[in-house]
Amino acid sequence: MPSRSSARLAALTVAAVCSAASAVVLTSPAHADAVRIHDIQGTTRISPLAGQKVTDVPGIVTATRTYGSSRGFWIQDPTPDDNPATSEGVFVFTGSAPKAAVGDSVTVTGTVSEYVPGSASSGNQSVTEITKPTVTTVSTGNPVPAPVVIDENSVPDAYAPEGDTAANGSVNGLPLDPSAYALDHYESLEGMNVQVADARVVTATDPYSELWVTVKPYEHRNRRGGTVYGSYDSQNTGRLQIQSLGATADFPKANVGDTLSGTTTGPLDFNQFGGYTLVASKLGTLQSGGLERETTRKQSRGELAVATYNVENLDPSDATFDKHAAAIVNNLQSPDIVSLEEIQDDNGAKDDGTVDASETVNKLIDAIVAAGGPKYDWRSIDPVNDQDGGEPGGNIRQVFLFNPERVSFVDRPGGDSTTAVGVTKVHGKAQLTASPGRIDPANAAWTNSRKPLAGEFVFRGKTVFVIANHLNSKGGDQGLTSQYQPPVRSSEIQRHAQATEVNAFVKSVLDVQKNANVIALGDMNDFEFSGTAKILEGDGELWSAIKSLPRSERYTYDYQGNEQVLDQILISPAIRRGCDFEYDSVHVNSEFHDQISDHDPQVLRFRP
Repeated sequence: MPSRSSARLAALTVAAVCSAASAVVLTSPAHADAVRIHDIQGTTRISPLAGQKVTDVPGIVTATRTYGSSRGFWIQDPTPDDNPATSEGVFVFTGSAPKAAVGDSVTVTGTVSEYVPGSASSGNQSVTEITKPTVTTVSTGNPVPAPVVIDENSVPDAYAPEGDTAANGSVNGLPLDPSAYALDHYESLEGMNVQVADARVVTATDPYSELWVTVKPYEHRNRRGGTVYGSYDSQNTGRLQIQSLGATADFPKANVGDTLSGTTTGPLDFNQFGGYTLVASKLGTLQSGGLERETTRKQSRGELAVATYNVENLDPSDATFDKHAAAIVNNLQSPDIVSLEEIQDDNGAKDDGTVDASETVNKLIDAIVAAGGPKYDWRSIDPVNDQDGGEPGGNIRQVFLFNPERVSFVDRPGGDSTTAVGVTKVHGKAQLTASPGRIDPANAAWTNSRKPLAGEFVFRGKTVFVIANHLNSKGGDQGLTSQYQPPVRSSEIQRHAQATEVNAFVKSVLDVQKNANVIALGDMNDFEFSGTAKILEGDGELWSAIKSLPRSERYTYDYQGNEQVLDQILISPAIRRGCDFEYDSVHVNSEFHDQISDHDPQVLRFRP
């Protein structure tokens, strides 16, 4: 998923093209014929007055933002019109610490602007603002307009209208219908003072002091308190991001299933990292839901346990080795084979040509032993420097850990970063031409992306082929709150090409040996219902085993209030036949504010 820089607060709503004019405080009364806020907001997402100067717009200051580059304040008209589509609030961008105070009755003269957070290329909706303002204080100490309550009764079940085909799928020019669509409802409240009450947390507090709640307690809820994203048509309309106008040190450290009890109140903003956001002047009190990390069961003597775990850019400088080791030993119960994704080279993001990751891997292996686990052995192939995507200089790759007391690795020379692994037939059985080896690394599908790592293992005399994957990320996709509906998922073009290559390789194994035990696993960066998953599965060559779980338990990642599948273990028919396997998505990270990775590991147990 897209990464975010430490300077993110500065990009929330500030228009890069706006000049930072300090507010000028005058004392003259507002003009009687002033344009009202609802005239500025209009009945679509774009102001009918965009680009025009407006004079003496009246309103009560409901909140101020004094941090970052997006400094300014919100005003709201205490005398609303009777049109539910027109917002009565608007953000006034000052660029410096605003002189206005909450409760001031002001008039504002300035230019109406439409700012697109993240730039127009992001596809995001725009925020209507008044820029280059001159502010007149009429009176002080006025009551702030009562907040509009956002709850399960007010937010429609339909997410967004279909975009206008004449506008490349944009909804910007469509009349708002706040009673029919959730995004229209939120847009009709843009800049207004709003409130949620007793809201359950559905994405834990992140490093940027934000979390997500739901105002719909029963919308696709699972037993651990989250909200599951189960299809492209189940966007989950009750999700809302929460930030605070107060000090970040005071922001609650919440886990999924916790509750912001009482009321949380503030203006409704829109930003590039999640869309509609309640920027709280008043936060509810955090009430713990008591969520605990899961532990899977230990595999029996005759079961092979295979896991996938994205350890999120692990390098020797990280302080998470002991915690990752504890998760592998205690929560995953020391699987026989572990596919690790995002193992960085020995000096991490330093871009000096280093590609070897021996120090990184051995440090993790030593930590596993110290945690009471087995002395894992490992296999991998170093990538060509700066050719596999990820953090520049990091050279992330997949690594096989395996417990030599339980399983053996078939070493067959010839595999390297640029040589394609193949399949041959030996004594009627499939065999890799190199083990470990990489799948068609020169293929354009793998440009600036991780190449799959294939290995041949033997467990109790049975051969198991394992393919470790880390497919192209979703970076660059339009968000669910995009102005384009449905949003464009541009990243899946390359991911589909990659899935085609993985499926073709699996098919080449099965063409030689129909009953071969084949596992393709890893961070697939796509959902179990996605086109990527369908291509991987092909005509039955593979099947995503997470689909053996109830729908409410299918998630490995939590993003913007949606618990979803990114990590998968796909199995060949010989493993699936008879359903003699167990699958577990072991929730140790994604739901917790103190996560050591943003992915939950997955474990498959079966009898080859």
